[in-house]
Amino acid sequence: MSDLAYATGTAGDTTDRAYHLAEEPHPENGTSLGFWLYLMSDCLIFAALFATYGVLGRSYAGGPSGAELFDLKLVAINTGFLLLSSITFGFAMLQKQQNKVGGTLGWLAITGVFGLCFLGVELYEFHHLIHEGATPQSSAFLSAFFALVGTHGLHVTFGSIWLVVLMIQISKRGLIHENKRRLMCLSMFWHFLDVVWIGVFTFVYLMGVL
Repeated sequence: MSDLAYATGTAGDTTDRAYHLAEEPHPENGTSLGFWLYLMSDCLIFAALFATYGVLGRSYAGGPSGAELFDLKLVAINTGFLLLSSITFGFAMLQKQQNKVGGTLGWLAITGVFGLCFLGVELYEFHHLIHEGATPQSSAFLSAFFALVGTHGLHVTFGSIWLVVLMIQISKRGLIHENKRRLMCLSMFWHFLDVVWIGVFTFVYLMGVL
């Protein structure tokens, strides 16, 4: 039997014809490929933000510089939170491979806690800077800084929401094929944010202080 089906709108009507596949094709690993394409587009966004900061990072407009504003110890602690969250996500993926729902959910919960700790410290840093008068409107340097670091923070926020939703799906339906695929996509996204943050920590904070 042919994979194509033929239909007419009314009896004898040969002007309105439609051809369609009997089954919709879903290429194997199509979701993973699409998500890789998304990550590449996200790379372009962060590349543009890094380039903008590289151009404007010394334009202080007579205001404070990074060496005067950044608390490197606080940022190092925050970096530790995000690095630990990537490690715990890796443990969750190991539990997923063994089809252990409880272990997967437990490590995902720990990952979420580290992600929230990271966001809490970042919000505290932003609040402190704004309280000191270092707002995005103060200089081109601060505009580029808030744009780059804030965009990364938004990604972590969305990733944390995605993490909670996925935990609910796993608790209800278990480690079915679809949830395993979603876990893989979220894992790639989370580790991508970790790599981006290492670039932020090095390029923005370390070079800004040194």
